[in-house]
Amino acid sequence: MQNMGIEVLFKGINSLRLWQGLWVTIRIALISMVFSIILGFLLGMVMNIPNKIIKFICRIYLEIVRIMPQLVLLFLVYFGAAKHLGMNLSGETAAVIVFTFWGTAEMGDLVRSALISIPKHQYDSGYGLGLNKWQVYLYIILPQTIRRLLPSAVNLLTRMIKTTSLVALIGVVEVLKVGKQIIDASRYTNPTAALWVYGAAFFMYFIICFPFSRLSRVLEKKFAD
Repeated sequence: MQNMGIEVLFKGINSLRLWQGLWVTIRIALISMVFSIILGFLLGMVMNIPNKIIKFICRIYLEIVRIMPQLVLLFLVYFGAAKHLGMNLSGETAAVIVFTFWGTAEMGDLVRSALISIPKHQYDSGYGLGLNKWQVYLYIILPQTIRRLLPSAVNLLTRMIKTTSLVALIGVVEVLKVGKQIIDASRYTNPTAALWVYGAAFFMYFIICFPFSRLSRVLEKKFAD
């Protein structure tokens, strides 16, 4: 029985289906992360504008993202867009929209915190050198903000990669979806196929996420020093 489980696993891996599914997972996470970083920086700067209405709107956005599960957001975008907006979104497109919506909120709050943590004398020093507001942000504030954000941004990417497992529920053929297909195909010939296939999926997630986790710790320690 054990040999049959290993045989099913190797058949799935040799057919490259699991690796192709893993690439879908990584692609969704990376595209979402790129958009989240760009929009998150803009949101973080907007959140620091001393305007009560803007702060209130940003707070509502953050609370919606934090309270509502990502799975509910996926269903709202994927099924809601098709029913109420007449838009036939693919599963990957819906996933990128949802993870960007979530990642932008998380990244924006990180940028806001990083900007607040920079001492006021850093701004004053830039103005004292004759720099204008945008030059102060570009040459003084932005580099320090990026240094403080890097560990948290890497952690967010790791969380995003793991959370992409939810997209299988809207029909995206990522690594867990492929694994389920292999298990279903082997249900009668090998009842223990799930152990080996999901074990392989765990290993794939591990080899992707562990380096990012280590990188985050190294960056955090380096910048703390």
